[in-house]
Amino acid sequence: MELIIIISSLSLAALIAVLVKHRGVIEFVSIVAMVIVFVESIVVANRVANSGDYAPFTFLFIDALGSLLILIIACVGLAAVVYSVPYLRRETAAHIIGFTRVKQYYILLNLFSVAMFLAISSSSPILAWISIEATTLSTAFLISFYNKPSAMEAAWKYLIINSIGLLLGFLGTLLYFTSIDPSIGNGFVSWKTLGENALHRDPLLAKIAFIFVLIGYGTKVGLAPMHTWLPDAHSKAPSPVSALLSGVLLNVALVIVLRFKLITDTVIDQTFTETLLISFGVVSILISALIILDQKSYKRLLAYSSIENMGIIALGFGFGGLAVIAAIFHVIFHSLVKPALFFLSGNLLLTYHSAKIANVKGALKVVPMTSILFIVGFFAITGAPPFGIFLTKLLIFSAGIRIQPLVVIAVVFCTALVFIGFFKHATAMVFGEKPPEIKQEKENIWLILPSLVLLIIVLILSFYQPPFLLTLINTAALRY
Repeated sequence: MELIIIISSLSLAALIAVLVKHRGVIEFVSIVAMVIVFVESIVVANRVANSGDYAPFTFLFIDALGSLLILIIACVGLAAVVYSVPYLRRETAAHIIGFTRVKQYYILLNLFSVAMFLAISSSSPILAWISIEATTLSTAFLISFYNKPSAMEAAWKYLIINSIGLLLGFLGTLLYFTSIDPSIGNGFVSWKTLGENALHRDPLLAKIAFIFVLIGYGTKVGLAPMHTWLPDAHSKAPSPVSALLSGVLLNVALVIVLRFKLITDTVIDQTFTETLLISFGVVSILISALIILDQKSYKRLLAYSSIENMGIIALGFGFGGLAVIAAIFHVIFHSLVKPALFFLSGNLLLTYHSAKIANVKGALKVVPMTSILFIVGFFAITGAPPFGIFLTKLLIFSAGIRIQPLVVIAVVFCTALVFIGFFKHATAMVFGEKPPEIKQEKENIWLILPSLVLLIIVLILSFYQPPFLLTLINTAALRY
């Protein structure tokens, strides 16, 4: 019932945004819908922690990892909607957008959230694929939100690359179906059905199918070399949308890959899937580290940081054992810190009217709260203590040093480059003399609060995890 309430609330909010012509009503309904979703996501997580997998209907299914993602979607989604209200009002006051654009924004944002919830909770790989494709369609319009040539180019690039990737993922999915008797389940094939019939699958076919799935959904995850859409899309979309893309959508696609990995590992030795994850993870970290060093845009800087972190998560699941628990924790921490940084980058964009690092100087004097939180977020995302990402990286690298020492040494070197590059850019933006045309302004608390709350949650979770959350993490680690 809780999943129906979640999906219905967001769908109703999108419908009201279509019908109503009063901006305040649209904003209020969107926030209320996301508050309901957040409360229900906690109920779902507690249910799964206490009773195990939850399948209220034939087409819906939630396991431990899925319930964690539902919590993340709800938490970041609520922060994004709250942030969107003052953010879009500032842009409307500056005559950047009009009321029609605002309506379209809330309609698409709610539909985007619905698609992500369905992708995680669908009991069928086909329904999950349809939902992931729906996220592509809804976010393509959000990426081109400002109708600038560069934004339109980024949206088309995003749409084409991800659609091709998902077609490959769909082909891989169909290859998994070849071992299923069409009469089973009246033609409805679920994740459970695929797992139960995995032993009847040809090992070579299973390898080919997983390669297609990893490349296909890996495009959505942002793993290199399929990552090329991600920096353009994140840099051109509105900041709340970038937060959802980077903090949530990448992980939703990753869960789909992990579910196929689980099925594949029952057919062949898990070394095959783990080696592939490690390979894509290393390439992602290497490419992002080299580009971050000489990055010119702070939103693209955050996008490449997402590629690096998804690479680290892929390494964790590739190394196995203790690294899997660390990877799940890393998913949680990254999903909370990165949206906070994108919200803060939105504040800088509203103030400096430029996404170029060279044009943002002396931010500490202009927007002090934003600057302080941005520096805190920088330390959190790069893995500096006392934040949890420090421990997750340490555990992943510790688990990997025994089986892949050269890989871990190379990755540690790359993460050091990421820290150096990020530190160089962040300090250049925050400190120094502000441009004379930029005046110090009073910061809107509602543009600060979402980032502040997310960073506080990360800090708390770095030292203390509620029992139900620990249960979900341990259960997910044992399964994946």
